[in-house]
Amino acid sequence: MTSLAKPTTIERLRDGVRDAPLVSWGVTLGIGLLAFVLRLVGVSTPNAVVFDETYYAKDAWSLLQFGYEGTWAKGEVSNPQVLVGDFSSLEAAGSFIAHPPVGKWLIALGEAMFGLNPFGWRFMAVVFGALLVVATIRLAHRLSRSLLVGALAGLMLTLDGLAFTMSRIALLDIFQATFLVAGVAALVADRDQHRHRLADAMEARGLSSLGGAFGPLLWWRPWRWTAGVLFGLAAATKWNSLYIIAVFGILTVWWDIGARRLAGAGFRSWTALLREGVLAFVSIVVTALVVYVASWAGWLNSTQAWGRDWGVKNPDHPWVGAFGEGLASLLTYHREIFSFHTGDYIREQTHAYDAHPAGWLLMLRPTSLHSENDIAAGSPGCEGTEKCVAVITGMGTPILWWMAAAAVVIALIWWLGGRDWRFAVPVLGAAATYLPWFATADRPVFFFYAITIIPFTTIALAMALGLVLGAARSPGRRVGAVIAGVAVGLVAANFAYLYPILAAEVIPHAQWWARMWLRSWV
Repeated sequence: MTSLAKPTTIERLRDGVRDAPLVSWGVTLGIGLLAFVLRLVGVSTPNAVVFDETYYAKDAWSLLQFGYEGTWAKGEVSNPQVLVGDFSSLEAAGSFIAHPPVGKWLIALGEAMFGLNPFGWRFMAVVFGALLVVATIRLAHRLSRSLLVGALAGLMLTLDGLAFTMSRIALLDIFQATFLVAGVAALVADRDQHRHRLADAMEARGLSSLGGAFGPLLWWRPWRWTAGVLFGLAAATKWNSLYIIAVFGILTVWWDIGARRLAGAGFRSWTALLREGVLAFVSIVVTALVVYVASWAGWLNSTQAWGRDWGVKNPDHPWVGAFGEGLASLLTYHREIFSFHTGDYIREQTHAYDAHPAGWLLMLRPTSLHSENDIAAGSPGCEGTEKCVAVITGMGTPILWWMAAAAVVIALIWWLGGRDWRFAVPVLGAAATYLPWFATADRPVFFFYAITIIPFTTIALAMALGLVLGAARSPGRRVGAVIAGVAVGLVAANFAYLYPILAAEVIPHAQWWARMWLRSWV
């Protein structure tokens, strides 16, 4: 009887993706292209300013004109004007805004190419919706060491209703989600690269173990710098990105400790907290901070932006002395934004589609993003005798969300019980983008914020299906393939059924009701 040789330390450090790059990238880009085309078709419908496009689409245009957010007339005045190409209600006086500028600059890029119209202000959301799928595939592929698992994650996210709708509307969240997933993927790539380079360094020295020594300090970590840039862009889109930066900033150093322990550093592996931790802080956190501040360049270079003159008016304030009038003004502005998000005003607001985070993973309260409820029978697209509706419902594909919620539990068990580090990534990614919302549940929050969660829970589902599939030549592979195929098929069928209420198609009122499976969805 023969037995498989136990892998050496060097071989364990070199564990990682071994698929042919051309094949893996071909599959990745193929699915990404599918997602792009699916999101692009009909993106100009409705020809209206939808939900919070009333802020972000117009603020983006203002950035193109002034470099900062100017003042528009109220939506009931400016929105009809914008739709007919009249931008005269924009004034140069700065307006107070509640989010940093990167997401709006990206919307502005689409407007610079195609104009201030629905296609122009939604185009970059389509691009980033496809990039989110690409980033999810690459992360799932690297974690699972399986291109098939990566493809499953990408296909299911392509067919998720929330990922679809948020890729076709000019809000900030799709940009944030893409930067966050890509940033996490960069740190996972850094984990593999660091271990491979450590193995190379040991082999070059003829070592099979570090023998209690810490070993060479491999200071050049380009994937960490990449993650710092991506996380900085995420934070410069929405502030709650800071939670995932904190969680994965700690996790990447923990991975360094694990690599040194595996290599035989013994107790000295813990010195990675200082030796690797300082470098990690600089490459991730400091880089993110530099990117974040740089994103405010248009505001800093202006004279009329909201609050820009605070430093000039308060020259004796300690902040002005310490940072200069520009950065002191920016700090003061941030204090105002923070007060807005946490103060009594926002807590006293109400909204019909307020959704407590406790119900997000089960998708108990989707968001109505656009609604035409009384389209007359016999009008274009509404044949027959029944009145029609055309709606955009910010909802996920229910079968995907419900399976993914169960998969997170499986991933948690496999991480903690099975001691499999790979499952920690989707669990911690979902936790860092989900749990902080409970602290702000006393103010209106919306289900569509969960767009940052679903890539991680979908990865957990794909990896759980990978467990069902088993090894390539395992006896149960065929049964596992059937189960995985049925799961993806159900997601696809569910998405196709919901498509009319995701894409503002004109349908009879009864057909809309048929898609409202839960009373809380109405």
